[in-house]
Amino acid sequence: MSWSIWTARRTRRPLMDILQVVVSGLLLGGVYAIFAAGLNTIFGVMRIINLAHGELMMLGAYVTFALYDGWGVNPLITLPISAALLFGLGLLFQQFLIERVVGQPLLSSLLLTFGLSTLLQGIALNRFTANFRSVPFLSGSFGVGELAFSRSRLLAFAVALAVTGAVYLFLQRSRFGKAIRATSQQPDVAEVCGVDVRQVRLMTFALGAALAAIAGSLVAMIFSIYPEMGRMFIGKAFAIIVLGGLGSFGGAFAGALVLGVGETLAAYWTDTQIAQGVSYAALVLVLLLRPSGFFGVKE
Repeated sequence: MSWSIWTARRTRRPLMDILQVVVSGLLLGGVYAIFAAGLNTIFGVMRIINLAHGELMMLGAYVTFALYDGWGVNPLITLPISAALLFGLGLLFQQFLIERVVGQPLLSSLLLTFGLSTLLQGIALNRFTANFRSVPFLSGSFGVGELAFSRSRLLAFAVALAVTGAVYLFLQRSRFGKAIRATSQQPDVAEVCGVDVRQVRLMTFALGAALAAIAGSLVAMIFSIYPEMGRMFIGKAFAIIVLGGLGSFGGAFAGALVLGVGETLAAYWTDTQIAQGVSYAALVLVLLLRPSGFFGVKE
């Protein structure tokens, strides 16, 4: 083998490794996107920060685990089930808890949702213990050229992309979606124009809970799940929506892809522990350099 060919192969391999890492990050970012989109939509309409959003995702993950482990239900079939259950739970939370702090100082919603987060985490610990659980589904990968695509991550990305796209079209095209956007932009004007703002807030929180549940079900197919997982994912979600812009649905998707790639590259060049801090580093940098995010607008 000539020196030039050997050198070319040595150079090409690291490039392919990095490309493989980027692909894995993009696939992971799709799951992050659907989780962050729910949190961002809730904030956009109600201007509250839902610290319990991570626990809603955790409950969605455990719905998938319980149905798969107890009755052997295909994890894909559990997606609409977990979404429907968490949609209903979101309706109850909004009706009896969250609605009471809408329009109140931000600290009120933070304290309420933090308490709700702690309560849900405690219930999960009591029911499922602190043991790590998993849903072994579509293990392995398939190759395209020199790239390997994880079957579970590719499926999760496809589902997340389809659901995120459907919700985006719903917000843009449907009558109720336009009411949600009007309430997000000018709630007082929307109410004068005949929009039932209270009903919009109710359905928006329930929609956000359903998106969190779908994200949790997808996460259960990729990672091990445990009751405290929500606290880790909520930090990622904050970084995503700040990166993409508070209240920007499309920005949340773009920010999720960027964060997913950033985490996988950091894990490739350093280690997984340092990679976990990428989301917080990104959060600090964006707040310092561009507080409105890349797709947000100054209020």
